[in-house]
Formats: sequence, structure tokens, C-alpha cells
Amino acid sequence: MLEDKYADFEKFLAENKGKRKFKQTVELAVNFKGIDFTNQNNRLNLAVTLPNGRGKTNKVAIFASDRPIIEEAQKNGIEVIKAEDIPTIATDKQKLAELAKYSLMAQPSLMPTIAKYLGQYLGPRGKMPKPLLPGTSLSKMVEQLNKQVVVKTGGKFLPTVHCPIGTEDMEPKKIFENMQEVLNNIIAKTGKNNIKSVYVKLTMSKPLKLM
Repeated sequence: MLEDKYADFEKFLAENKGKRKFKQTVELAVNFKGIDFTNQNNRLNLAVTLPNGRGKTNKVAIFASDRPIIEEAQKNGIEVIKAEDIPTIATDKQKLAELAKYSLMAQPSLMPTIAKYLGQYLGPRGKMPKPLLPGTSLSKMVEQLNKQVVVKTGGKFLPTVHCPIGTEDMEPKKIFENMQEVLNNIIAKTGKNNIKSVYVKLTMSKPLKLM
């Protein structure tokens, strides 16, 4: 989708990259028409794996109580949140806010406890942890999480979604491929005719309309 807009996209990146003292994120915004997002069945909550990654790594943490999982996490530099700390985190606003900055995993046996104490906070933010399935290596799970973005409808049922698709130092072609993957996933859910407009922007730039 939007293959004919690649030249415009490439020019836009060239004109706007490198103008800030930090590495800017490239963001995608999609606006919809003809969809009632007050209907729960129409809302978007898509986990999309970007083929070329996000351009940066996330902080990763795992909820764990089993010693082998804890030891493997520590060897891989993954922060461990122990089971007994979950109720305490639920009552600490500062810890909750910090937790939402992480990509989260959990051993499956702890998912009910996490849902009970933290689901009300993490769920609406699209931050519920991914269960670490038996036989899955932590390093591969972390790699997958660092390529994944969540495309989620906002809480006020606005007809729009936003998500990162890369960083300004990535090759334009790779960012564009990431964008197409996100759009393909959205279209599979909503249909192409329900997309009203598509924009991209850097963190501090004006947007470029692609559709």
C-alpha cells in the first residue's frame, strides 16, 4: 500500500532528520471513517512485528518466581519482578508509571496474579505481559518484543491510531516497509475503504500526508 508515495516519504525524512539533539522516532497516524469505535468488536488492539525492528531497544522485564527463569533473565540482563512484589507495585503510582515504560514478559503461572493486581492499569495501556511459553528462550522473546509495536484504539473511541515505525537513523526503505506492515495489519481488521487518511511525522516535525 502507498508504494507510489515512497519518493515523497524519502524526501520528507531527508528534510527533517538530524535537526534535534536526540534521535527522533518516526511515527505513523491512521484516521478512519465509517467505523463505530464505541462498539468493542471494532476496536483495534493489534500487536504488529515490524520486519526491520523499531530502531531502538526497549527496557525489558519479566515477572518470575521460578529460579531457572530468574537466573536466565539475570544472565541476559533482563530485570526480574518477583511474584511477591506484584501486590506492592499495584498500590505504588510511581512504580506503576515506571513499569509502563517496559516491555513485559511473565511466566504463565503468574498471569492470573498479574491480571488481578495490575490488569486494570496495564490492560488499557496495551502493556499486559507476554507469557513466556515452555521451550521459548528469553533472548528470542526479547528480540521479538523489540520488533513489536501495539496499534491500539484510544480510550475516547477517537477514529485514529498512532504507533512508532522506526527511528530517523534507519534506512528510509526499511521504515517504509515497517509502515506497510502496520497498514496491512490494520486493513486486515478494518478494510481499506474505512481508512480516511494516513500521516507520518518525526517526533518534532510537521506531519506528511501520504493518503
